[in-house]
Amino acid sequence: MTKINWKPGTMLSPVPPVMVSCGTVDKPNVMTVAWTGIISSDPVMTYVSIRPQRYSHDIIKESGEFVINLPTWNMVTAVDFCGVKSGKDIDKFKEMKLTPAACENVNAPQIAECPVSIACRVKSVTNYGVHDMFLAEVVGVSVDDKYIDDKGALDLEKAGILAYAHGKYYTLGRNLGSFGFSVNKAKLKDMQKMEKVVVEVKQPKALPEEAKKSAKPYRTPFGLRPARRAKNVSEVSEPKKVARPARDENRKPFKRAIPNVGTFAATQLLSAVPPLRANDVCRKQTAENVRPEISNENLLRRNN
Repeated sequence: MTKINWKPGTMLSPVPPVMVSCGTVDKPNVMTVAWTGIISSDPVMTYVSIRPQRYSHDIIKESGEFVINLPTWNMVTAVDFCGVKSGKDIDKFKEMKLTPAACENVNAPQIAECPVSIACRVKSVTNYGVHDMFLAEVVGVSVDDKYIDDKGALDLEKAGILAYAHGKYYTLGRNLGSFGFSVNKAKLKDMQKMEKVVVEVKQPKALPEEAKKSAKPYRTPFGLRPARRAKNVSEVSEPKKVARPARDENRKPFKRAIPNVGTFAATQLLSAVPPLRANDVCRKQTAENVRPEISNENLLRRNN
């Protein structure tokens, strides 16, 4: 393995693409920040680095408060939108249908759709080149109770927290172990078994170009329908042939049984039927449509 030396760059990845909300509940604003992290665990200190040109910079500097919200994978559109658009022009909460909710410790709003919201109070602002780092103390954390397990621990794996690396958004992968598993023999054996698990990613089946060109639309009683996709080229070029039984030349043709009625008898039957006149048809139809109390004699008198 050979490593190549590059010039200094922001190669520390992945990082959490958090949504930093500021302002008030009545007039909220939000922006996406990737440069954030933990400074100290006791007291709990964090930071966000924001360019002075950003609209949220002056709001946070004047109020001294902000909230770090952890978004989920189904909020990736809102995350990207709030990192591109500016709050000077539009209301990003309204555009992305986000809900501003009040916090107990700060006046800045939290995002109700995010599973974790961290309320922060600014301690100092330091300029580092093109960014100003807001050093802040964590004064409160709001957690969605549906991500808390039976033991009372926060299970963020169910939430689908986002990650950001080199301009792209990702979701977190599978759980590989908990802190300290390398010195725990029982947990180490379980992890060694998991290392042998192979995850196969199946490629989608692509239809050959020849099959696409050979396929033609077909006509149905309901109109013309698009061409049916064939599984492979052979099904298009060479249709399946159905085996038919060989024809028996010695087989006699099938004749339907017809009653043998002579010509003279048929003529006698036809001549026995009296011809039907037009007046008889009208009289018959009228007799069927009248009420039953009217007799046929009265009906004939009326018609005559």
